Amino acid sequence: MENRARFAAIGHLVTEWRPVLLVVGLPAHGDGAEHLVGKLARRFAQRLHGRFGIATEFVDEGLTSHEAEGLLRAAGVRGARLKAGLDSVAAQRILETYFENAGLGARG
Repeated sequence: MENRARFAAIGHLVTEWRPVLLVVGLPAHGDGAEHLVGKLARRFAQRLHGRFGIATEFVDEGLTSHEAEGLLRAAGVRGARLKAGLDSVAAQRILETYFENAGLGARG
């Protein structure tokens, strides 16, 4: 899917859900140094804020994919279903981390 289509889909969700805050996972290397994908995540958050005028916050997404995989495996999910559900469960963990930390992430 190209960026224009992605942002159109996000725009439909923003219109439907009317969020007051967007949470973006921020990947980093194990030593805390910013990951290349982290720079892309920051740019994505800036674009979200610019397009929709909604504040963004970042959450360290370290190990969320690994944690998501463990949760899915524990639930008996395997193969293609595991791969298909990985991003959704990782996103869920990012939001849970945000709420567990009472929104103490870095403002975007």
